[in-house]
Parts: sequence; structure tokens; C-alpha cells
Amino acid sequence: MAKPYRLPDFKKIYPEASEEVISVLKITERKMQYQEYDLKAEQTIIDEEKQTVTVIPSREDSYERLKEAAVQFTSQVPGPEELVIRKLEEEQLHRAVSCLSDDDQYLILQLYFEERTERWLAAELGCSQNAVNKRRQQILKKLRRMLENF
Repeated sequence: MAKPYRLPDFKKIYPEASEEVISVLKITERKMQYQEYDLKAEQTIIDEEKQTVTVIPSREDSYERLKEAAVQFTSQVPGPEELVIRKLEEEQLHRAVSCLSDDDQYLILQLYFEERTERWLAAELGCSQNAVNKRRQQILKKLRRMLENF
């Protein structure tokens, strides 16, 4: 690629190319320069009459540089409505899980709250991983039906 803001002489590089191809090459090269330099470089404008210097920041910046400059990002904290809804859903889920048999509760608690794998649980229970998976799916169906009724 050529130096910034200088388009190469495509007629010298590709003497057999038509004017149409040369035109497309120039447009493409300029677009590449725009992506590589214009968006990423800040511009400094010096007004000699007013004795001022204006810095226009780049339109694209790296996350690391923004962190170094201590730029604060908005956090994705849920709003109060979402928190209330989430709390109600959690309560409903806990009520539904408490209605399950002890064996079903154990399986759900191990898989979802203790973050055990189906394979680990299958080894503990002395059955296949497919059996644990099938049982988990049945329990989840049961929970969904319970939650619809709450």
C-alpha cells in the first residue's frame, strides 16, 4: 500500500489495464486509506490568526487507549423493573423446584446451581450420561408446566 494520502500511479503498475479498471483501483485505494488513516488519526487544526489549536479526535479508537485515558463506559445495569421481574421469576422458580421430589431436586441443584456436568452426575449416580440428560429434560418439562400454573 502507498503512503497515506498519496495514490500510487496505477498506470505504471498496470500498463495493460483499461481506464475503467484504473478508476476502480483509485477509488478502492482511497477507501482503504480512509479506513486505515482517516478514521484512526486525530487531526490538528492551527489557526494562526486567532492563535488557537483545535484537535479533532479520531472517529475510531482502541479500547486500550480509551482505558488509559480513563474514559468511563456506561454499564449494562438492569433497570428497577427488570430487577423486580427477575426477583419474582426467581421466587417462582424456587417454589417450583421445592415441589419436585428429592431426587429431582438433587439433579437440578447439581446441574444448575453446583454447575456439575451430566457426565459427572452420571458417574455419581451409576447411570449413563444419556439417562441423566433424559431425566433432566423430563424435570424441565415438569418445571415449565408448574411455572405456567403459578
